[in-house]
Amino acid sequence: MAKYGLIGKDLSHSFSKTFFTYKFEQENRRDSYHNFELESLEEFPQLIKNTEGLKGLNVTIPYKEAIIPYLYKLDKEAEKIGAVNTIKFRKDGKLIGYNTDHYGFAKALADFFPIKEKTALILGTGGASKAVQYVLDAMEFDYEVVSRKPTVDSIGYNSLSRDVIADHLLIVNCTPIGTSPNVNDCPKIPYQYLTKDHVLFDLIYNPRETEFMKRGFVKGARVINGLKMLENQAKKSWRIWKL
Repeated sequence: MAKYGLIGKDLSHSFSKTFFTYKFEQENRRDSYHNFELESLEEFPQLIKNTEGLKGLNVTIPYKEAIIPYLYKLDKEAEKIGAVNTIKFRKDGKLIGYNTDHYGFAKALADFFPIKEKTALILGTGGASKAVQYVLDAMEFDYEVVSRKPTVDSIGYNSLSRDVIADHLLIVNCTPIGTSPNVNDCPKIPYQYLTKDHVLFDLIYNPRETEFMKRGFVKGARVINGLKMLENQAKKSWRIWKL
């Protein structure tokens, strides 16, 4: 019986365990999926050592980038993105890192084409943001990354004027702001400037309708949560584990 699981922090609201447990039941598999909450990645080697039958892991906030030094190697896409959300355990015990977030995001975003202009704002700079940037580069979007701490590669939230919002029609929330139980929180963008031409994509899936999405919907924007992205990336993870 193989074991799979998710590593991260605050996993009580995670969808992955429910998704894979249901999948295994439907396919009459005796495999199991577990949430492994780690206060620090220093606990990771001990987790591997003490968990018998472990064949694959998903990785979530805040470890998608920090996990890389613990891995034997990355596949080419994970290496380009600089973040890992899927780990395959080879038969020789070596750990290979993959990124399926970009696949899940691209598949989910495709349902919202056409977008009037290929322009975007990406809120956040973590591992999920890097996967979104990878996709938007491939799709030839012009985009800006928005950060609480602006750098040469990002702008600050105080830069989001009426004109900036008007010039960026896809807005992707890659931050955890608004995740249950903090459902009244949302990224600090000027929602009053949104229009029916905007698409708001929130990578959060719990709650299903975030405050970010609600404020966009009121202004006529099309909105989507992260559930479809998560389902797509989970299916891709499963294919990688079964190779």
